Amino acid sequence: MIGFIVAGLVIGALARLIKPGKQNLGLIATLLLGLAGSVIGGVVANLLGTGDIFELNVLGFIVAVVAAVLLIGVAETLAGRSRSRTH
Repeated sequence: MIGFIVAGLVIGALARLIKPGKQNLGLIATLLLGLAGSVIGGVVANLLGTGDIFELNVLGFIVAVVAAVLLIGVAETLAGRSRSRTH
């Protein structure tokens, strides 16, 4: 479980480094989006038969980072949309 959290944090941090521009996301949001990305990567790797959902492998890691980048983009869009309504 701790390894899964650490992996989520690493994947979230990598996704934030890869995504261009400034992200207004805190550490908890980065962790949660990284965890979501790692679950997505694990599911895709499992569906392709390259490993288990919670097993660290190259394909799952790559898919996890790409999924986290996309999730960060969605989270920023939603956060920006809600901020523009309140101001």
